[in-house]
Amino acid sequence: PAPPALLPYVPRLSPMALPGKLTATTFALERPHCIFHQHSNASDAIWLVVAFASASAAFRNPPSRAEVPLYQQLPTRGSYMTLEMAVGTCSCSAPSPAVLRVGADTACGAQAGHDPCNGPLPSPGPYRVKFLLMGCQGPKAETRWSEPILLRRASSPSAIDPSPVRGGSSAVVVISSILASLGAVLALAVLSIVGAEVWACLCHQGLGTHAFTRRSYRTHHIPPTLPLPTGRGGSPPGLGCFASCPPAARPAK
Repeated sequence: PAPPALLPYVPRLSPMALPGKLTATTFALERPHCIFHQHSNASDAIWLVVAFASASAAFRNPPSRAEVPLYQQLPTRGSYMTLEMAVGTCSCSAPSPAVLRVGADTACGAQAGHDPCNGPLPSPGPYRVKFLLMGCQGPKAETRWSEPILLRRASSPSAIDPSPVRGGSSAVVVISSILASLGAVLALAVLSIVGAEVWACLCHQGLGTHAFTRRSYRTHHIPPTLPLPTGRGGSPPGLGCFASCPPAARPAK
């Protein structure tokens, strides 16, 4: 059979700002748009070839779907094929842009290697990918290989230093001092406001008490005392022997 047509398209990561576009086990590719329209018909399918960058040159296109390398063969073969798509999903009339997430199928282990799947990538790579158009008679067209794609590396728990960084201790002290000063200023402001309110309340009560003491106070249950009439000798009547007597003469020395 004739070799597949080599198209100038180079696969790349999605140019959109996506959360998790590049993780430790997945990466998001730009879906090819209006690339295979001159070489395809409705019965064809588009595959994604994923290979270690060091093994991409040794990859050979499978002659039929039955010989497509599976995800489980990646550690030994260095490549596999996944994300089988109908031609219509990448046609010129398909909505664009779109994203293909490589490594997103965590249930690949349950398939026991019978069908192609899109399992998590086992290492940071780097990887290279290309798109391959396959018909009933085998490969018909392919894109170029992508640039190497290196995944993020997960930090080992043993490599994490639990002790604080020494260089940042002075900064922590400065920030703590500023926060403490702000707290003291805020507390002083609150106490000043509360003290002003209490002082105003006390002054108001004091003015009310002073005004009350200036009023005349009259008892209503005690009759007023009337002046007593005096008897002979200027003593009040009824005192008898208790009337005031002239002071006794002092004895002569």
